Amino acid sequence: MARQKIESDIVLIGAGIMSATLGLLLKELNPKLKIEIFERLDIAAAESSDAWNNAGTGHAAFCELNYTPELEDGTIETKKAVKISEAFEVSRQLWTYLVEKGLLQDPENFIKSVPHMSFVWGDENVEYLKKRFEALQQFHLFKAMEFSDDIEKIRKWAPLVMENRNSKDKIAATSMKFGTDVNFGTLTRSMFKYLESLDGVTMHFHHDVYDLKKRDDGRWRIKVKDIATGEKKKVYTPFVFIGAGGGSLLLLEKANIPEGDGFGGFPVSGQWLKCTNLEVIKKHGAKVYGKASVGAPPMSVPHIDTRMIDGEKALLFGPYAGFSTKFLKNGSYFDLIKSIELNNIKPMLSAGAKNIPLTKYLIEQVIQSSDDRLKALQEYVPSAKKEDWVLENAGQRVQVIKKDKDGHGILEFGTEVVTAHDGSLAVLLGASPGASTAVQIMIDLIAKCFPEEIKSATWQTKLKEIIPSYGQSLNENPVLCDQIRLKTNEVLKLKV
Repeated sequence: MARQKIESDIVLIGAGIMSATLGLLLKELNPKLKIEIFERLDIAAAESSDAWNNAGTGHAAFCELNYTPELEDGTIETKKAVKISEAFEVSRQLWTYLVEKGLLQDPENFIKSVPHMSFVWGDENVEYLKKRFEALQQFHLFKAMEFSDDIEKIRKWAPLVMENRNSKDKIAATSMKFGTDVNFGTLTRSMFKYLESLDGVTMHFHHDVYDLKKRDDGRWRIKVKDIATGEKKKVYTPFVFIGAGGGSLLLLEKANIPEGDGFGGFPVSGQWLKCTNLEVIKKHGAKVYGKASVGAPPMSVPHIDTRMIDGEKALLFGPYAGFSTKFLKNGSYFDLIKSIELNNIKPMLSAGAKNIPLTKYLIEQVIQSSDDRLKALQEYVPSAKKEDWVLENAGQRVQVIKKDKDGHGILEFGTEVVTAHDGSLAVLLGASPGASTAVQIMIDLIAKCFPEEIKSATWQTKLKEIIPSYGQSLNENPVLCDQIRLKTNEVLKLKV
């Protein structure tokens, strides 16, 4: 039987928030584009974008302390927090555009107002949080943040966190009422539903991309297998985006581009404690983040977290980190071994040697007992009872390992976009804070991969319609920032 051949302008591999965002932006910029989307599973957003597998904070850097480290000289580094906060505002603008145009329905199904809090105890941590608050106050994006070390004030913000807490403990918290909870699984599936309704867009579920190669004519030939029928297809396209979560690294290696040399991956799994007691769930209404343990990856920053999942209020604590050789929740235990190649073995080994605290931390997490997990929970919820909480598996993340200038490995905890020199291929690697900053990441990608088109008057006009702040810094334009926040709050039905 002859293999089916498909010609396409754009191929997106992986049906997560990144592919949904890129496909939607490109289709809005050029409605004539033919787009093929391939997903190994039978549903969109079942891996990193799923509500149970994703932090869901609508990462705006309001509460995540790992984005504002204290430097050796005692100052607080704010650059990353400001960048992430700006990027989340860009995401909100895209979602507002989609709702206003009627392309996304019922925003309350994917985004809700939930305050973001940071909570610490102990003299040193309280001092750090106060310095962090003061450092962030110089930026307009964070002006609405409140700081308190008053027990009664914090009790009003987070009664469950304060219930049965020792009144002698020195504590402090910050709160941003402007925070949100985002169900990226629901959002992603809604975006794909709209995309699928457009001419020239085809989604292929249960399809495994097992090879890709650059041809002499500059196009990519992609080999795909229909998992259900065994039928194989060849797809030809001038542009490929690989947004397959943990599966992206293995496909980058198959693409064999020089820009991908030396990249490796370190998989980290996660688990939540999920509350089953409705009375306890009702008592909490915030995302409360603490300080990470030494060596912990960003996805393991502890938080007691109010979520809206499938229309129901949920309460989670964690995540507890673990180690698995899988690169995806639904992946293979051979993923890590298959990812090791001659060009990345040195960076991977040297990154491992440099990150002994991480290895130690993961071992400790893996061997934790249920009593150990309860003890960690009780630091945030002193009144927690074991019978009210069950263990739930969370997502799988692959932290990026890349070469430094000496050929040694660096373990990166952010996201990384690897782009072919001619812009014909882009691959997204890494984990936090991906989903929340997806729109900015994809706009930057479009600028790299479609440099001439993005300069055109048509694309510039459309981008400014979709993202009113496009080309401007919201942090440096307080009036514009306030106007856009007011508009996005109204359209997305956020109550602040």
